[in-house]
Amino acid sequence: MSKLTDVPKRILIGRALRSDRLGETLLPKRVALPVFASDPLSSVAYAPGEVLLVLSIAGLSAYHFSPWIAVAVVVLMFTVVASYRQNVHAYPSGGGDYEVATTNLGPRAGLTVASALLVDYVLTVAVSISAGIENLGSAIPFVVENKVACAVGVIVLLTLMNLRGVRESGTLFAIPTYVFVAGVFLMIAWGAFRGVVLGDDMRAPTADFEIKPEHPGLAGFALVFLLLRAFSSGCAALTGVEAISNGVPGFRKPKARNAATTLAMMGLLAVTMFCGIIALAAATDVRMAENPGRDLVHNGVPLGPGYVQDPVISQVAEAVFGHGSFLFMILAAATALVLFLAANTAYNGFPLLGSILAQDRYLPRQLHTRGDRLAFSNGIVLLAGAAVLLVWIYGADSTRLIQLYIVGVFVSFTLSQTGMVRHWNRLLGAEKDPAARRRTVRARAINAFGAFFTGLVLVVVLLTKFTHGAWVALLGMCIFYATMTAIRRHYDRVAEEIAAPDAPSEDTVRPSRVHSVVLVSKVHRPALRALAYAKLLRSDTLEALSVNVDAEETRALREEWERRGIDVPLKVLDSPYREVTRPVIEYVKSLRAQSPRDVVSVIIPEYVVGHWYEHFLHNQSALRLKGRLLFTPGVMVTSVPYQLESSEAAKLRARRRQNWSAPGSVRRGPAERTKDTSPRT
Repeated sequence: MSKLTDVPKRILIGRALRSDRLGETLLPKRVALPVFASDPLSSVAYAPGEVLLVLSIAGLSAYHFSPWIAVAVVVLMFTVVASYRQNVHAYPSGGGDYEVATTNLGPRAGLTVASALLVDYVLTVAVSISAGIENLGSAIPFVVENKVACAVGVIVLLTLMNLRGVRESGTLFAIPTYVFVAGVFLMIAWGAFRGVVLGDDMRAPTADFEIKPEHPGLAGFALVFLLLRAFSSGCAALTGVEAISNGVPGFRKPKARNAATTLAMMGLLAVTMFCGIIALAAATDVRMAENPGRDLVHNGVPLGPGYVQDPVISQVAEAVFGHGSFLFMILAAATALVLFLAANTAYNGFPLLGSILAQDRYLPRQLHTRGDRLAFSNGIVLLAGAAVLLVWIYGADSTRLIQLYIVGVFVSFTLSQTGMVRHWNRLLGAEKDPAARRRTVRARAINAFGAFFTGLVLVVVLLTKFTHGAWVALLGMCIFYATMTAIRRHYDRVAEEIAAPDAPSEDTVRPSRVHSVVLVSKVHRPALRALAYAKLLRSDTLEALSVNVDAEETRALREEWERRGIDVPLKVLDSPYREVTRPVIEYVKSLRAQSPRDVVSVIIPEYVVGHWYEHFLHNQSALRLKGRLLFTPGVMVTSVPYQLESSEAAKLRARRRQNWSAPGSVRRGPAERTKDTSPRT
């Protein structure tokens, strides 16, 4: 079966790479930026819209608060970026928030951070893909009509691209990400030039609409709560910032410096694009509503349920470039594509964090190893499966999914920055050099402010988003926490059980005797081979064992045994209910009960077949017996294989496949020039 799947596997993900080629998969800054920062960069496509959607609850008059909310998001972004630059230099191993919290605050805090990050990575994939599908669906009706199927298809495609390796996926993702960033900056610059220099009146497609507020005349505490909720929605622009801190091992050397530089570039680009889109949305009179068919009104009439609300960035691009223009189409395509590719931040962060957690025995060990392409394949597949489940449950609706967002991000932000403060305090206690102490004090101040600010935002997010879906993210964190705790407890218990003792124990004491039992049903070649092998072991006691489920077959077995003169005693167990497994188990247990210091070796002849469907026709009794005997102490189970002709044919097919070269697996060099020895005329 492995050979049967090898060719399609190589076509999909490429040839396997040697472990010593890991250095070739490391990323330069120009590729690392779109790989690790595509999520925060692309979030400007929906974060401004989320701010306006929340403000629309109070009506059009609340829109004038949007610049102040943007300023708060910018301050928070710069704070988080500055804080994580300290993390990158202090902990360049790739553990990120998890390592910082575990080292400085203890295992429970580290596990809380890990749970929050794992939930956030899954949500990143689900939200980004769903948002991209909605952007694409505004131009292609088929995509809207089949949102879930299209979203799942994109997740599968991204999964295959990432299974090919970080370097190859990063190269593929760099072009659309840079096109998107360049398109947004061009839109901001051209919009500012048209508005300030040329004095053009740029109007969004929704500029003539009116907003019917759900709660008109909000004031006092209600207004403050609404603004805080809008701010928490705008904080979606910060998702994925921690991925660079977690992905430091993926950078080229010097890793910490390159990661810190990439963080600064990402923060500057994201802040500029976010503020520019908010400003242009205000200048072009963009109108958004949580229920556009009911709350958006044109000439006194609601637009109705058939109205499809375009994202803020699409409306601004239409106002600046003109509907259907070349630049508008390029930016629209790049926006949809970069939203799909934003999920790549999670595809790089989740598997790496899963590998670190598996190394610490909090997740199954299979997540720790790299696959054929030196990527953490098992973690990539696990992330894809969880994202597909979320997309299916929420119908690929980004508005519903985004309510689950942000909580995990700020849990990890807050605990990580708090841990960094303790890290710097510990260094200050041992540092004597005045210059080094000044740098440490400055770093501590940055992280302390970051911990305070992100903690405050976490409280705001929990208060404003809990009933809107944040409780689902908290539930997911609790499930991850409980699962990882149980896995660690299991691994610790197993390690304690199998630890080699210093003093002699029953595991090191040689058994008194070995009692070998060969299971036979007929006198045939597999049985004879098993008997010959058992004799070679020179056990203290050797006997053949058969179960009487058919009197005629048992009689024929005894006659053939005596006719051949086999010098191994044959014992037949009666089975009035025609069972095979239970009589053998009870007999083996009785041998153990008679001589507890003896070891019973059960030898089972098995057929080796060459086709997958033949497994259903043979060895079923042997499999059941082995499964039961594994739970019996003091019993060793040995399989003696006998290769049937079909297995020989399978080996021949495997040899042919091994000699066959898949297209592209062999590169031919230039043809050699041969000397012309023909006589000249």
